[in-house]
Amino acid sequence: MEINSIKTSALLMYDGFIQNADARTENWLLMSSPVLQSIIIMAYIFFVTSLGPRLMENRKAFDLKGILVVYNFGVVALSLYMCYEFFMSGWGTGYSFHCDLVDYSESPQAVRMAATCWLYYFSKFIEMLDTVFFVLRKKNSQVTFLHVYHHSIMPFTWWFGVRFSAGGMGTFHAVLNCVVHVIMYTYYGLTALGPKYQKYLWWKKYLTTIQLIQFVMVTTHISQYFFLHDCQYQFPIFIYIIGLYGLIFLFLFLNFWYHAYTKGKRLPKVLQAQTWAHHSNGVMNGHANHKDD
Repeated sequence: MEINSIKTSALLMYDGFIQNADARTENWLLMSSPVLQSIIIMAYIFFVTSLGPRLMENRKAFDLKGILVVYNFGVVALSLYMCYEFFMSGWGTGYSFHCDLVDYSESPQAVRMAATCWLYYFSKFIEMLDTVFFVLRKKNSQVTFLHVYHHSIMPFTWWFGVRFSAGGMGTFHAVLNCVVHVIMYTYYGLTALGPKYQKYLWWKKYLTTIQLIQFVMVTTHISQYFFLHDCQYQFPIFIYIIGLYGLIFLFLFLNFWYHAYTKGKRLPKVLQAQTWAHHSNGVMNGHANHKDD
């Protein structure tokens, strides 16, 4: 009886919680409840941390160079498209870059923004393939906690973003992330093409700088909320989440920068390269994943 009471109370709490959700996104793929996405995320974590490495233990690593080229440049194309859609649905057509509220209307522009937010959310499931490719190529040392955490927490938190707050100032970090992914996945795509393209990768050392700039901009933009007078952003909880997320990764990247480019400068060049590679595997959102051996 007590178990049934707990279940009833939990359902009532969930019903009260979901009543505040955006009705426009209710019937979109994966949006009816967070249960299915949670199952996918747990399956992803189980595969990349346990099942996958066990299955590959006594097998030869897969040669995925062709697939990686298509995958990386596919993500570049998708990121470019999302940049355009974010720009056309608000960030280039009326947003002030200050206290931009969520437009819950059925206007074409408001629905376009919500659809772009959903596409960004869905792209996070596509990017889980980064880790799957690690496992299939037996690059298990690159399946770090930070990497798996990043690829798990992004889709989970963005379900709530799309379901409750699809637009407004809380989407600025998504726009920046799409821009950064265009640059980063272009680099990974060129890397996957093979050694003859190494001469075009002179800008590799700037990837960390680009990431740092991204998190500084995200943190600066979202911090405005605490200084703006009478900003009636509908779901302030997302402001706190984005701010915390931005700060955490800003500090992680500053730590990487210090070890790779300050302390590392005192090392011989070979050891500098090893230091850079070690930290980039663990810190750069787990994205330094398509480098050839």
